[in-house]
Amino acid sequence: MAVISRDRTDKDSPVHDPLLPWLRSIKKSLDALNSSDHGGTDLDELISNCIRTFKTDGRYRNDVRFLKIWFLHMDASPDFESVFREMEQNQMCVNNSMLYESYALFLEAKGKLTDALVVYQLGISRNAEPLERLKKAKALFCDRMSEIVNACSLEKKGDTGSIENDKSCINPWSISIVKDLLRKMHSEISKYDGYHSSTKAYSGKVALSSLQKSARNKVVEIGGKKYQIKGCAGQGGFAQVFKAYVNSNPDDVVALKIQKPAFPWEFYIYRQLDKRIPDKERSSFGCAHRVHLYSDYSILVCDYLSHGTLQDAINSSVVIGEFMEEVLCMYYTIEMLYMLETLHSAGMVHGDFKPDNLLIRYPRDDLTEDGFRDRTGPWLDQGLCLVDWGRGIDLSLFPDKTEFKGDCRTSGFRCVEMQENKPWTFQVDTYGLCVIVHMMLHNSYMEIDKKSSSDGGYLYLPKSSFKRYWQVDLWKNLFTKLLNVNPSENHKELLKNLRESFQDYICSNPSLIKMLKQLLVKQRTSLCSA
Repeated sequence: MAVISRDRTDKDSPVHDPLLPWLRSIKKSLDALNSSDHGGTDLDELISNCIRTFKTDGRYRNDVRFLKIWFLHMDASPDFESVFREMEQNQMCVNNSMLYESYALFLEAKGKLTDALVVYQLGISRNAEPLERLKKAKALFCDRMSEIVNACSLEKKGDTGSIENDKSCINPWSISIVKDLLRKMHSEISKYDGYHSSTKAYSGKVALSSLQKSARNKVVEIGGKKYQIKGCAGQGGFAQVFKAYVNSNPDDVVALKIQKPAFPWEFYIYRQLDKRIPDKERSSFGCAHRVHLYSDYSILVCDYLSHGTLQDAINSSVVIGEFMEEVLCMYYTIEMLYMLETLHSAGMVHGDFKPDNLLIRYPRDDLTEDGFRDRTGPWLDQGLCLVDWGRGIDLSLFPDKTEFKGDCRTSGFRCVEMQENKPWTFQVDTYGLCVIVHMMLHNSYMEIDKKSSSDGGYLYLPKSSFKRYWQVDLWKNLFTKLLNVNPSENHKELLKNLRESFQDYICSNPSLIKMLKQLLVKQRTSLCSA
């Protein structure tokens, strides 16, 4: 749950902020729901009681934390439209663009596209702030709808697009491009271990369309195995991810990614990772065991990691009005830089680099003070795991030095080049890294300024200022280099040098590694307390 706190003051305590204990209880209940066998009844009751207690309290009328609680309530309600009407009646953040953007995205996920457009227009007509952000969100929504319309047109006309037809301006996520690549590689992909394909529709006893967050303990049969659904681990407009026990065995847990229409591309990317990523680093990039393709659905069976995401780690600080310790921010920055260094050297781009897609890994054994720099011993198993490869790009499938012009359409993660309609390659990932670092440091998404530089050009830099007691030179160097990529610079060396600058700082003071160990243990206790 992405609960955002207000600016921290000395008065932020349960006495002056009665909502805070409720937020903590709801977060604890959410964690328990995601990692245990308890149902969601207690959570639903807790959320309902919270709303009933504070919905007429003027202190929280414009509090985005309380707004998030309303949306949790909406998500569990069969009549979500009445929940929105009640929010309006109680004047819940009606001047905040987040109300309209969040509800429109909710409607979009439900397939109510016309209603979603109306909500965007309602917020704009009310001049909800920040207005420019809401207008951009509406524009991105319209782009997504245009892509769906274009895709339908391609289906009707026959998809004849190919890479060779347009080498100068390629959208790697274009439906026509992906279909062309899959068609050419079908004979190769069909030989991959774990590839199972059928021309028939999925015909299991439990309809896949019936699986929702409340579908706990339903059993779906796939490829001769029975998967007992234990909870929803994530969902988007076209796919849902579920935690499941294989043959009802709680010691054999997997993640099922169920997608409509069928989408074999992600399985292809996972098998390329198997081939190209060195064994030592392979655990940082997720693992797919098999894929089952039907005429209507695809089901990807992957490893399940139960320790939460980097977004959860950020939220665990935000929800109580605190900030992630700088040495912990540095550690995760090192991990991400190393990850992209490895990935990009293998000729791969993730394309959707954000904290929700970075799962946290913990070692079985206690961390030692040795092995931090070279990632040996328990430090090898400690770190992050990058998942969700639906937007993965295999550079080897494109002509040398190809640049792309597709738009990821993920609000807050569109790199400078996308914003200015310029070509890009690795920037889609490195910009995402900068946004994540900004979220860890500032508890907010990154906004950038275009500033004049001494050489007569310009530089892109974050609007937010750095705290005096931070290692300002390190952070400023990171953002300056990654937001202003020099095409002539060696990309791998750039990432390596940035990573080593943070490693050198931490290793220069043994007390920092000791502090980092303690913070990771504390974080693990907090995220896995359920």
